[in-house]
Amino acid sequence: MKTSINRRHFLRGTGALIALPALESIGFRQFASAASNTPAAPAKRAVFLGMGFGVTKETWFPDQKQTGAGYDLPEGLAPLARHKSDFSVVQGCSNQYSNEAHWGSTFWLTGANRYSVPGQSMANSISVDQVIAQQLGQSTRFSSIQLNAGQGSGSGHGPGLSLAWNQRGKPVAGTNDPVQMFHKLFSPDNMPLVLRQAAIAERRSVLDAILTDAKHLQKGLSKNDTDKLDEYFQGIRDIETRLSKDEEWLQVPKAKAPIDEPKPGLKGKEEIEVMYNLIVAALQTDSTRVMSYRLPGQTLLQSLGAKLSAHNVSHYQPGERMDASQARDKAHSELLAGLIDKLKATKESDGSSLFDHTTLAFGSNISSIHYLDNCPTILAGGGANLKMGEHIVLSKDTPLCNVWLTMLHGMGIKAERHGDSSGIVKKLRA
Repeated sequence: MKTSINRRHFLRGTGALIALPALESIGFRQFASAASNTPAAPAKRAVFLGMGFGVTKETWFPDQKQTGAGYDLPEGLAPLARHKSDFSVVQGCSNQYSNEAHWGSTFWLTGANRYSVPGQSMANSISVDQVIAQQLGQSTRFSSIQLNAGQGSGSGHGPGLSLAWNQRGKPVAGTNDPVQMFHKLFSPDNMPLVLRQAAIAERRSVLDAILTDAKHLQKGLSKNDTDKLDEYFQGIRDIETRLSKDEEWLQVPKAKAPIDEPKPGLKGKEEIEVMYNLIVAALQTDSTRVMSYRLPGQTLLQSLGAKLSAHNVSHYQPGERMDASQARDKAHSELLAGLIDKLKATKESDGSSLFDHTTLAFGSNISSIHYLDNCPTILAGGGANLKMGEHIVLSKDTPLCNVWLTMLHGMGIKAERHGDSSGIVKKLRA
C-alpha cells in the first residue's frame, strides 16, 4: 500500500506529531479484507443514560436481602420484567469525592475530585464513555455522540455540556434537538466536495495562524500561564484531530436512515423515546459505537401530567411529590424496556442482535432525595461480558468507578484504573 507522510496522516502542533488511527476510509478496510475471508465479528458498542435527581428509594431499589437471580422486581422496575434475565441491578456504589447533591451527572462517569486542581473549585477528568470512544471510535464517522435534554428540562445534572468529559476533564458538547441529530447522522451534505475541502483548509490555516501567534507568548510566562497555554495548545490539537477525521469522511456517503425524521418540538416522554430510536439507528448503521444521553427531568414530569418542579419532586415525601417521583421512575423503566426491545429486534449480519454486542448503563450520581451514596445503577446487554439477570449488592461506598473499570476490561480495554477506582468488581464478571 502506497502511503505518504503528510497532514492527512499526522497533525503537527507545538513540535509534536500526533498519529491518526487506522481509518477504513483510507484503505485499511481493503487491506484487512484482503488478509482474511473471515467475516469480522460484530463491533462492540456502549450506551450511557444518565438521570439527574435519582429515584424513589422506597420503590425503585430491590430488597438488599434478596441477591442473585431470585430477587423480586420492585414497583419502579416492574416495566422491565420481560427483560429481567438481561439486566443487573447494582447497589452499594458511590463516587467518594461527590459533595454536590444537585449534580446528578457531572461526575457520574468520571469519579473525579472537583478540588483536585489547587486554586480551582471545579475540575473533572475523562468520562468512561470517552475512554471507550478512544478505542471504539477510530473507524466510525463519529467517535462518539452525545445527546442532551431539551431546553428548560430542570435536569439536576450540574455543570457540563453532556455526560461526556474529554481527557483533559473539559466538557464535551451534546445535541438536544432530535431533528438536528437525525440530520447530522443521515442527511447528505449538499455542498460541493471542493467547497467542503476548502472550508477545512481555511479552518486549518486559521489554526496555524493562531498557533504561530501563541508560540510567541511562551517565553517569560509564569507557571500558571504556561499551564494555561499548554491547555490551549491541546485544545488546538483536538480541533485539528476533528478536522482530519472530517476530511477522511468527506467522500464517504452517510448511511441511509433506518427511521423516519422525527417530528419537531417533542418534549418529555416522547422526546426520550425518539432519542432512544436515534441511539438504535446510529448504532445499527455503525455511524458511531459510543453514545450517551443526559436525560430530561422537568419536561418528563410535565409530559406525565405533574405540575411540580423536578427539584421539588426530588425532595419527595408521601403524597403528591412521592406520587410524581414514582411515576417518573415507572416512565424511565418503560422507556428503557422499549429501548432494549429495539436493540434485541435489530439484527447483526451474523444473525445475533445489536443488544448482544451493546453495553448499556442507566443511572445517576444521586441516589434519592439528594443523597450521594448507593448510586442507582442498571447494567444491560452483552457487550462487556458482565453478569446479567442478578441483583448485586456490594459493600457500602464501593467506588462506582470499579463498575466502570470492570466494564472497560469486559470490552477488552485494559485500563489500569478509572477515576477513583480501587479494582474491578469480580461479582460482575460473567
